Amino acid sequence: MEIIRTVAELKAKLNAARENGSIGLVPTMGALHAGHLSLIERARRENDTVVVSVFVNPTQFNNPNDLATYPRTEEADTAMLCEAGVDYAFIPSVEEIYPEPDTRQFALGSVAEVMEGAMRPGHFNGVAQIVSKLFDFTRPTRAYFGEKDFQQIAVIRKMVELEGFDLEIVDCPIKREADGLAMSSRNVRLTPEQRAIAPAIHKALEGSLSWAADHSVEETKRYVIDEINSFPQMEVEYYEIVDALTMQPVSDWAETDSAVGCVTVFCGDVRLIDNIKYPKRK
Repeated sequence: MEIIRTVAELKAKLNAARENGSIGLVPTMGALHAGHLSLIERARRENDTVVVSVFVNPTQFNNPNDLATYPRTEEADTAMLCEAGVDYAFIPSVEEIYPEPDTRQFALGSVAEVMEGAMRPGHFNGVAQIVSKLFDFTRPTRAYFGEKDFQQIAVIRKMVELEGFDLEIVDCPIKREADGLAMSSRNVRLTPEQRAIAPAIHKALEGSLSWAADHSVEETKRYVIDEINSFPQMEVEYYEIVDALTMQPVSDWAETDSAVGCVTVFCGDVRLIDNIKYPKRK
């Protein structure tokens, strides 16, 4: 595995690699875990060359403290990437990615205006900035993203449409701990007490599947919120049931064949996200 620090070297290496076949890109912000490795494993199976970016992107953080406390574990990350058979690890500095401020504003539309878009102003524009740069630098055949960030995938698909990138977006299932907690780099910030109760998020989502069978959308939302909020140190920021394609909230199960419940929970001061897909109504 080669570690690359500059855009110029990355482009040169991948221009040569592209002549020998497909390129798979896995964008990450580091602090890697088994969820990231599952994306890398799939990229390895489906492509001739695999590149993983490790970059904590400042433009997508609307909370300076969240940026400051985001875990950074480059030495451990590079060891994991090498073991996973990655060809190139792109680990640039902020100055390399943003030699000048990125003032681009993306017309991402309604998929970026709800849920995370409403709670974190500017977040998705920052995501579009960095992902568009990575796509431009690497020109991958395929790019891999985890479904834990369900809304983000919809936003990236919209950005690809706007910018005209010729690539396939591959969405991959959520990877979970044995107790159901969605794997996240932020999990390392949980105290032992918080880590013990955090799996209640997924448990509430799973419980809502049977509850939803004979309850309304609004009643199902209330069930999930009440279940999670019953635990000390846990507070739901939002729980929304949306159409999987448009990300728009639904008020009746009949409005969509692909309902997804998306939740954000503060466990102490750690912000955790998760989601669940509801079965199509007969």
